[in-house]
Amino acid sequence: MVSELIPVEVVFAAPGRQLLIALQLPAGSTVREAALKSGLQGAFPGLDLAGAPLGIFGKAVASPETRLLEGGDRVEIYRPLLADPKDVRKRRAAQAVERARSAGNGKR
Repeated sequence: MVSELIPVEVVFAAPGRQLLIALQLPAGSTVREAALKSGLQGAFPGLDLAGAPLGIFGKAVASPETRLLEGGDRVEIYRPLLADPKDVRKRRAAQAVERARSAGNGKR
């Protein structure tokens, strides 16, 4: 008996380069299996498909090893964050406060 195949896409974006791979996978395939079968590690040396965070259409998947795919899903491979967005916002706010203080001290 031949298993039904479903169409999915797997995408990864690095600075200056992105790649989208269209696949036909057996029904019952997982999000992680799609990433591993995409072959993207060959195009992006150092990409860890076995451990990279994954999502579908912009939503992170908590358990990509067990989450089953549906036809038409777009699996996204996420890069590690270089900085925590909360820390970046706090740093910007602190800098804005400091600039306001500096500007205020010059006006007397």
